[in-house]
Amino acid sequence: MEATIWHNPRCRKSREGFKFLEENGVQLNVYHYLENFPTENEIKDLLEQMGAVPRDILRKGEKEFKDLGLKDQNLPDDTLLKAMSSHPKLIERPIVIAGNKATLGRPLENLVAFFEQNIKE
Repeated sequence: MEATIWHNPRCRKSREGFKFLEENGVQLNVYHYLENFPTENEIKDLLEQMGAVPRDILRKGEKEFKDLGLKDQNLPDDTLLKAMSSHPKLIERPIVIAGNKATLGRPLENLVAFFEQNIKE
């Protein structure tokens, strides 16, 4: 079993997701997206795997969210993708990818269900 996790080790929810997968024997490829910023296309591909739109993974409590005026619901997806690529702190975590599917691992129940459907042997 193998998966990739977009991980922030300083985030409690990200650590919980990491620990759950590790305890269940998943071999993890760890992507430290706060150190190696994802491109707009990488985020777009991730969203396609999730069946999601940019606002679904946008952290609304971050200072950058307010500073960049991202509350405006009329902003196009490209604007949100650019903001997340330039300020990856705006991306919710953890995000787990297995095969051609991905999920947001918060709450942990999302990750448990994803594990059961897509990772577990």
